Amino acid sequence: MNETTDFGYRKVALDDKQPLVDDIFHSVAGRYDLMNDLMSGGLHRVWKDAAISWLSPPKSGKTGKPWSLVDVAGGTGDVAMRVAARTGHSAAITVADINGSMLEVGRARAEKKGLTGLRFVEANAEALPFGDASFNAYTIAFGIRNVPRIQLALEEAWRVLKYGGRFICLEFSQVDVPMFDKVYEAYSFNAIPVLGQVFANDPDSYQYLVESIRKFPNQDQFATMIGQAGFSRVSYRNLSGGIAAIHSGWKI
Repeated sequence: MNETTDFGYRKVALDDKQPLVDDIFHSVAGRYDLMNDLMSGGLHRVWKDAAISWLSPPKSGKTGKPWSLVDVAGGTGDVAMRVAARTGHSAAITVADINGSMLEVGRARAEKKGLTGLRFVEANAEALPFGDASFNAYTIAFGIRNVPRIQLALEEAWRVLKYGGRFICLEFSQVDVPMFDKVYEAYSFNAIPVLGQVFANDPDSYQYLVESIRKFPNQDQFATMIGQAGFSRVSYRNLSGGIAAIHSGWKI
């Protein structure tokens, strides 16, 4: 019997999910960051800054070899560029994304900003084209819930990190404030697809994105998965009442 997985609220064959996700991100790539602003009221910027602050990358390259980061599912370069700025552009940063359209947006943004130190690589989070123990840090923001085999992606994160390396994941999560969860649910399912229609002419993609958030494991469940992938000292921090959460783990 063929394995199945969730694609929003639909069940699809496991091997069919990635092409379906690819179609969505090819569709939304050009307006992805704009839609993040609209959907979160700009909060995604605060959340990303909080994730980078918790990661605490070194502020210069004076420690010897360049500190290295792989930002997975980070095609538009938003997180990578923030980390580059935080490190004084001394870090060796690789942006990996399975979607070529998202990477094109990121490359264009980096070129416009004159950032020559970022490397953009088309890569699958489930099978990264990097050697064992290649990076000091691994980040993934609002991407892991779209991966068909999440546990495999977490194991790949552990594999490509050096010992002493840090895993940071920023993802939409489960609201833990009574009554606010109902308000957020109503906003998500009623407003976000409408925003997708008005600003991206694509309500279906944003309907999927809302549904994918609801199907993603809650904070404790996801923390357990991170630990099962081999990470130690796993912890998380809720943001904005649990709308999003940052998960952290160490390869030690």
